[in-house]
Amino acid sequence: MRPQPQWTALDVYASNSDLYADPRLVERVDYRRRFKRHRPRTPSVVLAPHGGGIEVGTSELCLAIAGCHPSTRVPIGQTHDYWMFEGLRTASNDELHVTSSNCDDRMARQLVSGASHALGLHGCTAAAAGLADHDRAVLVGGRDALLRLELLTRLRRAGFHTIDAVDHPILGGYDRANIANRTRGRQGAQLELTTPLRSAMFSENSRPARRHTTTEVFWGFVHACRAALAAREALNN
Repeated sequence: MRPQPQWTALDVYASNSDLYADPRLVERVDYRRRFKRHRPRTPSVVLAPHGGGIEVGTSELCLAIAGCHPSTRVPIGQTHDYWMFEGLRTASNDELHVTSSNCDDRMARQLVSGASHALGLHGCTAAAAGLADHDRAVLVGGRDALLRLELLTRLRRAGFHTIDAVDHPILGGYDRANIANRTRGRQGAQLELTTPLRSAMFSENSRPARRHTTTEVFWGFVHACRAALAAREALNN
């Protein structure tokens, strides 16, 4: 039996609904939700459940991998549906973290349940990944073995330190309840990017500046992920 996520007890909120019901929190002050649903629906959906100041850089990656330039929102090619939850505070955004297996946001679940493929974007410390503090790495997990293989292959080809995390006890993304695994086929992929890797993606790593200061590292990562999604979709044709 594969290990199940162990960090739920660290969360302040048991679910997104629990967080939304907290009268102390104000939407668009403490947090916000952003999504795009195309007509007709796209085969893939991109997710950033801990965007904004929670897991820094995942909002910008979500937009770009979904096909929207994070600064201008101009399409950069094929577009995908996307959803993100973002912490907007100047501090203590980690209190807004809801583990992906407990994500019950209505729009997130609608988008994922109607998709064939899903890609969840997350941030982790290098220490949590079992790596040296300076290591720029990405852990690739999730239940979709074909998409995981495409991501591993294309990210490695693009020069990224890429680790198959399917059996990682915490970061493997294998839980069936994980929002990325709630697709029609009950499988998706999850990426965990270490802090040093995400920091290298922006020349100025602040909330107002990140979307305007994306680096070659950022775009190399985005193009590899987009190519992996396109290859996975082609397998269904």
